Amino acid sequence: MKTTPASNMDVKRRNRTNTLRCILSCERISQMELSQQLALSWPTILQNVKELVELGLVQEVGQYESTGGRKAKAYAPVRDARLAVGLDLTGNHVSVVLVDLSGQVVRYQRKSRPFSLDDAYLHGLGKLVQSVTEDVCAGETVLGVGISLPGIVDSEAGLLRYSHILDLRDVPLGRLSRHISYPCSFINDANAAGFAEIYGASTTGNLVYLSLSNSVGGAILAGGVPYMGNHLRAGEFGHNTLVPGGQRCYCGKEGCLDAYCSARVLSDKADGNLAAFFDGLRGGDGEKQAVWREYLEYLSIAVNNLHMSFDCDVIVGGYVGAFLEEFGGPFPSMLEERNTFQPDSSYLKYCRYRLEASAVGAALTQVERFLQTL
Repeated sequence: MKTTPASNMDVKRRNRTNTLRCILSCERISQMELSQQLALSWPTILQNVKELVELGLVQEVGQYESTGGRKAKAYAPVRDARLAVGLDLTGNHVSVVLVDLSGQVVRYQRKSRPFSLDDAYLHGLGKLVQSVTEDVCAGETVLGVGISLPGIVDSEAGLLRYSHILDLRDVPLGRLSRHISYPCSFINDANAAGFAEIYGASTTGNLVYLSLSNSVGGAILAGGVPYMGNHLRAGEFGHNTLVPGGQRCYCGKEGCLDAYCSARVLSDKADGNLAAFFDGLRGGDGEKQAVWREYLEYLSIAVNNLHMSFDCDVIVGGYVGAFLEEFGGPFPSMLEERNTFQPDSSYLKYCRYRLEASAVGAALTQVERFLQTL
């Protein structure tokens, strides 16, 4: 069947985008290496690289040593040619990051600001975006702002459908961004964090992301694409029942995972300071060690249940996830004991982003939008 001009343009755009993605993953690379890695013809690579250089996204950085013929030119990404802002709004804090095209954090701020729909708070969001972008880039260099929210985000309807943490229901998303001078997009906080974790990975298979912050949430990624569910509620793992008739959750139900595995379970044992709790573990505090052991037992049930349900890797992140690799010594063994099919815990993955994964993921939605339309 004859290919239409429109589909030819789509193929050309996709090849150019994939060429840039490949260059962004390297410090430098030759056209021959690009051709081999992407399985694209030499003329296609030649044209793509030329266009990317003209756009200021790629630069020539010298030559490789000769292997008997003409020296191959080396090309490197201009990662800061475009930048994106990510905002993560929580009940008590606002985090803002500036990331480059590869997802590296260029600037970062975290402010203690109780959430409010008052104009002063919303105007402050605009000021934060200004502060993180000033003296760094010209206006056209900033792709936009991604905003991460703890709740059910309905982007099609332009509404934050529900957020228990922010005590909001059916709030127009545009109301939150009205003092921000750049294009804005919105995403659930756990979905944003999960997106950050897989961004730029060599494989984009199926995985589950479990966020252990002041509330417990998560994301389901099928082939690297978030699965949202019929009502945009997929990944609300914090409200899976862990202990029937157990401790009361902030949602009003009893026995939810959130009541046993949120970061507050630990920080409440250290005057609200999670880092101080783990400092206590380092110091051999017996009471904190007992709390941690019980926490891991509950967490092992939750993670095993996710693995049994989805049969894929499980990334554990959030505030507690950032400490799990250092302090989770017995945790893999706990998972192995619970694994029905084999004593294996290799599916457990520790988070890459120890700070502000949701803000980074929100910013990367703007980067991805740029790459998809390049």
